[in-house]
Amino acid sequence: MIPALICAVISLAAAATDLDALYPELEHSRTIYVQENGPRLSVASVQSQVSSRRGGNVTLPCHIVRDGSLAPNRKMRIKWTKLTEDYLKEVDVFVAMDYHKRSYGRFHGRVHLLGSSPLDASLVVTEITLEDYGKYKCEVIDGLEDGTAVVSLELEGIVFPYFPRLGRYNLNFFEAERACREQDAVVASADQLYDAWRGKLDWCNAGWVSDGTVQYPITNPREPCGGKNTVPGVRTYGLRDKDKNHYDVFCFTSHYKGRFYYLVHPSKLTYDEAVSACVSDGSQIAKVGQMYAAWKLLGYDRCDAGWLADGSVRYPITTPRRRCSPTEAAVRFNGFPDKKHKLYGVYCYKGQH
Repeated sequence: MIPALICAVISLAAAATDLDALYPELEHSRTIYVQENGPRLSVASVQSQVSSRRGGNVTLPCHIVRDGSLAPNRKMRIKWTKLTEDYLKEVDVFVAMDYHKRSYGRFHGRVHLLGSSPLDASLVVTEITLEDYGKYKCEVIDGLEDGTAVVSLELEGIVFPYFPRLGRYNLNFFEAERACREQDAVVASADQLYDAWRGKLDWCNAGWVSDGTVQYPITNPREPCGGKNTVPGVRTYGLRDKDKNHYDVFCFTSHYKGRFYYLVHPSKLTYDEAVSACVSDGSQIAKVGQMYAAWKLLGYDRCDAGWLADGSVRYPITTPRRRCSPTEAAVRFNGFPDKKHKLYGVYCYKGQH
């Protein structure tokens, strides 16, 4: 056995000597890397962000770049999902493979592929809702090849702070979600609140935003709001316990399909009379989110305090004037009066069917 090993070692040494003689420039211990061809399929979006409004339609762009050497594949799979704010979950939106297509959940019947070409995976979303705001992922799988792209859907709208009749700091996160829905809105995202701050929103009371954090926007630093020597910005308390902690909430609403108006009435009304007056006029008492949308997006201006659905009294001013918000354009808040007081008019909303 030992002689055999000696012979093997001598043979290897001889082979190495032969190589040295044949290729004197060859370096020893050289590592040779073999590079494979790059991916033969990729996915791209011509826009990383698109914007629309509630009730509108939008196309989320997604285009397939496919190597011509790949054989045609009728089973190429296109899948759209919606990403949660923390990126930990994906909500199924739409899947297509050959002639098989399926939409999911609240997107059912509202989404389809644009299909301008075999390599167009763009998604059309119709009758956009407030909940459609966010980031969407386009994923294409073709055999062993795959690619993804992410597109953000922004909504035109307005963020407004809200607290109920119970008073400030009375809402846990889930109660905050319900409060916004009841006012024709959803809980604002952190990005939406930041954009509102850039638009000069200044509010000293902390409120929930949709990622479960608690924040508030300050454009005019002052002692009760973090200190007068601090810089302007969106202050944050970070993540809070969604069940145990209680704050206000920042809501977001967008355009609506309907008519918001002040009901001209011969006398002032109690809350119950206000509700009945709107019903008699073929409408319903308006919600806080509808007043904010009419004020911000349509320029609605009225110097008459009126009841709203949550029992609050407010009025929208776009042109500041004496006795009508003289210093700023704003939705003025008169609190939550006794509902039996005959002191106010009413704002109504008539939806389109």
